[in-house]
Formats: sequence, C-alpha cells, structure tokens
Amino acid sequence: MLNDTILINKPINWTSFDVVKKIRSSIKKELQIKKIKVGHAGTLDPLASGLLVICVGRKTKTISEIQNLKKKYLAVIKIGYVTESFDREKPETNKMDIEDITKKDILNLKTEFTGIISQTPPKYSAVKIDGVRSYKKMRKNEKDFALPERKIHIYSFKVKKISFPYVTIEIVCSKGTYIRSIANDIGLSLGSGAYLFELCRLSIGTYKLEDALCINEFESKYEFKLDR
Repeated sequence: MLNDTILINKPINWTSFDVVKKIRSSIKKELQIKKIKVGHAGTLDPLASGLLVICVGRKTKTISEIQNLKKKYLAVIKIGYVTESFDREKPETNKMDIEDITKKDILNLKTEFTGIISQTPPKYSAVKIDGVRSYKKMRKNEKDFALPERKIHIYSFKVKKISFPYVTIEIVCSKGTYIRSIANDIGLSLGSGAYLFELCRLSIGTYKLEDALCINEFESKYEFKLDR
C-alpha cells in the first residue's frame, strides 16, 4: 500500500479529493504512519461516478503519465433544456421544443463530434482566470468573463441509446475533455439545448471500472473501519 495504484469506483456526491482524503487517512491509520503521498490521476465532478485512479507513495510520480491516457465515458444527455453549469448542479432553464429532432439527427452527431475539435470549458470548472478558479468567480456572481477554446481529441463517439429527451453516448477522448461542454455543444448543434444528466467514467487507458473497488469494499479489503 505504500507504493500502490488503487482503483476506486467514485460514488456520486463525493469529490475526487474526498476519495483521496479517505484513502490517505485509511492508510495512515492502518499502517500507523504520520505522512503518505496520495493523489488521483484525473478529476471527476461530484455528480459523476466511475473510475478514479488513486496513486500512493512513489506511484504518485506516475500521475501525469496516467492523466495523458485516453478516457472512456458513458454519458446520459438530456435534450430540450439547458443549465448554467452544463449539468445537474444548477436548475433547468429555457425549455425548448424537441419534437422535430429525429433519431437520424442524433446519429449524425458522430460526424461533428469525432476527431480533433475545439471546445470551451464550462464556466463552472477549475480553469483559472487571472489566477482564480472560474467556478469561484461564478459563485461570487462574477460572470462577465470568457474562457479560451482548447483543442481536444474525440477518438470514438457512439450513440448507445435514444429515449427522448435522453440520449446515452459512449465517448473515448483525450485529456482535458469536458463532457459537460460536449453535452452543451450537442444542444447547440441540435438547436434544442442540452445538458449532462449523468456521467460515468469507464476506463483510463488500460485501467477499467470493472476492476475498481467501491469505498466500502476498499475498507473491507484492507480491514479498515472508518466513517466518512
């Protein structure tokens, strides 16, 4: 455990740092040590679930390498509404008509959202503006700013299920991709509005969600007894 990579299935409403703190405190308590390096290789939003790669001890030196690997997500997108945060953190606004949107329109999104594309991160994100996280500016109602576009790579875009107003998509993408922005951009492309309703990370490189432990399984495996 002193130099290990631990795969965790992050639950909804936990931050990625919540998981890091839990793992760190668990290891310190079990091994009776005062200090240990623990970090994660790629943030998941609080409302997202799925694979979180936790690196311990000397393995923390591999974090940047893991972050650069391809990531696979399963995203449920709700069409016909928008939210300020591009996900369920903020309430739905601006209900729009989606009656004219067909399944063919959804399937045709693959052409637009595959390859190297430009993307603007959500304003509710950790991107810094003049040294301040943009989400902090938004929460202080300082909304008059713009975030720069960035190039990202969408390696695969598969429509898995269409059940209006919900569309389920499997995406394989590069580091720095915001699935919330993809959801918002899909809404713009369809002329209907859309936001990210659910998100689960399935893999990072060869690290797979099916090999990950839930928090309680981790505690049981390492015989920890802790309260969050």
